[in-house]
Amino acid sequence: MNPFLLFALLLWGLSAAGIAWYVLGYATQITYVTLADGRNQIRTLPLPFRLLLPLAPNLTPFLNRPTFAPSASAAAWQLTAAGYEGLLSGRDFLALKCLMPLCTGLLLSLLFIPFGTDALLPWLIGTLLAWMWPLHWLRTARCRRAKSIVRALPFVLDLLTLSVEAGMDFMSAVQRNCERRAMDPLNEELLRMQREIQIGTTRKMALRNLSERVRIPQIRTLTTALIQADELGVSIGSILRIQSDQLRQERFEYAEKLAHEAPTKMLFPLLLFIFPATIIVLLGPVLANVLKDFL
Repeated sequence: MNPFLLFALLLWGLSAAGIAWYVLGYATQITYVTLADGRNQIRTLPLPFRLLLPLAPNLTPFLNRPTFAPSASAAAWQLTAAGYEGLLSGRDFLALKCLMPLCTGLLLSLLFIPFGTDALLPWLIGTLLAWMWPLHWLRTARCRRAKSIVRALPFVLDLLTLSVEAGMDFMSAVQRNCERRAMDPLNEELLRMQREIQIGTTRKMALRNLSERVRIPQIRTLTTALIQADELGVSIGSILRIQSDQLRQERFEYAEKLAHEAPTKMLFPLLLFIFPATIIVLLGPVLANVLKDFL
């Protein structure tokens, strides 16, 4: 065998092994976020993010320009609302958003070299999807966390209402809820609010910070009602009960809306599948007999 070819194959094998080792190392990596009480909670970043994150500091001088400050601030809020604060900063996310299409475009260029200019359209589509995917992932993660908070909110409000009406103050009820329930996105936010109050933040400001972090209409309504109750001296127990009943009514109305939309959403699948199924059921035996006669 040609020694140069053997040497090239050896280099190729070493490169492939190095890349596989690098990818495997980051694929098995476990990442955490630190909660307000110091506990670590697992948050798994997508594998492409974990692979490209070590390259993000290379773009820091470029992304530190004032032009990118609004985008970095918006990304930082979305990361906080999605529960990834501490794992990624806003500028890290912008760097990943730049690196994804660059690396994907380079990889697709290497794969599509044998096809020449015929692969230009797939290359453009793949690069565009790589550019759009980070923002889609972030929005999906934020919406999933928001749905989890809204789903757990009525039950937590019931627990807080019972505790307050039994004689506990509001913050003690929040602490008891965080200690007794499994840690979920809503408990994480309540725990952070509690820690802010413990270090000296006023309850009014802590409630506003909670509303600003999650930016969910139900949370905004609840925090506004609690702030007004503090200012006017209204019983917090009655406010919590009213908010709980209102949330349950909204959930019931939303379920009714989905039930009314179900027939419309089922219409197209029925039209798409029922006619082929009917043809198969009615004409299947006839076609079987015809084929039997020919065979």
